[in-house]
Amino acid sequence: MDSFSSKWQAFFVKKLLNWNHSSNFRSMPWKFEKDPYKIWLSEIMLQQTRVEQGLTYYLKFIEAFPTVTDLANAPEKKVFKMWEGLGYYSRCKNLLTTAKTISNESNGVFPNTHAEILSLTGVGPYTAAAIASFAFDLPYAVVDGNVMRVLSRFFGIEIPIDTTQGKKQIAHLAQELLPTHQSASFNQAIMDFGATICKPKNPICLDCVMQKNCIAYNQQLVDVLPLKSKKLIKKQRWFFYITAKYKNQYYFRNRTAKDIWQNLHEFILIEKSSRSSADTIINSAEWKKVIDVPFELLEVSNPINQQLTHQTITGTFITIQLKAPLQTNMYAPITKKQIQQLAFPKIISSNLNWLINL
Repeated sequence: MDSFSSKWQAFFVKKLLNWNHSSNFRSMPWKFEKDPYKIWLSEIMLQQTRVEQGLTYYLKFIEAFPTVTDLANAPEKKVFKMWEGLGYYSRCKNLLTTAKTISNESNGVFPNTHAEILSLTGVGPYTAAAIASFAFDLPYAVVDGNVMRVLSRFFGIEIPIDTTQGKKQIAHLAQELLPTHQSASFNQAIMDFGATICKPKNPICLDCVMQKNCIAYNQQLVDVLPLKSKKLIKKQRWFFYITAKYKNQYYFRNRTAKDIWQNLHEFILIEKSSRSSADTIINSAEWKKVIDVPFELLEVSNPINQQLTHQTITGTFITIQLKAPLQTNMYAPITKKQIQQLAFPKIISSNLNWLINL
């Protein structure tokens, strides 16, 4: 049997659209949205982010910035503060860049061709296809992880989906399947089907409308497909944050390097490539370079982990009371009130009230 035959493709499209019409009850505020600004905002927020988490931020942003021009004109510090906790902060930076481009160069009118949308900062093939399809009914297949999984299982694709060949094959198949005059419905349906029925774990195969012709189900490959060639190796990093207090001020800096959490704020930081003790850090050359005045040690926290996609950050907070202002120009003193207006990585923001009230 040719799993890519027109017969099987027609079966897949028909069953999917029927399921979408009769049984797809997945509800999200951006579903059926035609405003390209709102679609773009939701898609950027949902990159590498669970829908449940992104939903709260989406609603907050739409209320604060109803249009792309509102977002473009907003103070950057305010936008980053509102993004705090959502992670992958380069998305926020790209969001602002694109908003300003559309506001300044197109008078706030979102581009309406696939090529123009794809040229926007931070917009890749998936996001461009989603905006083109959902906002403008253009025939571009949207291919995310849900789509890859559904197509790999139903059509029995055994090429790893994280390879160039695998990505091309699935993208070509998705475009082939796309009904030209129902592209938005099809794209939404296949993503929802992957999220609610053909799930990564414990898919609902027994009640699946595709079961009859699904190769993965009939050949007992559901737990095998889709294939991946690469195993993610996570990097381990140890961050020692120094909460240095002098009178009613604390020392902070803005992260400007092209690394995680760029444009966010942090306490004085000493990073190590391996696990270390607080005593080792306090007696290190890095410490003496920054903490150049007498101090009193107040508290050393237990290690706190933050899991990122490719990294595990283990943070330890060392709180000290300074006897005089620091001489270093690497960090600047700010007040408690100013701290509340800044955006921080989650590892700091989730512990901020405790740290500044020690």
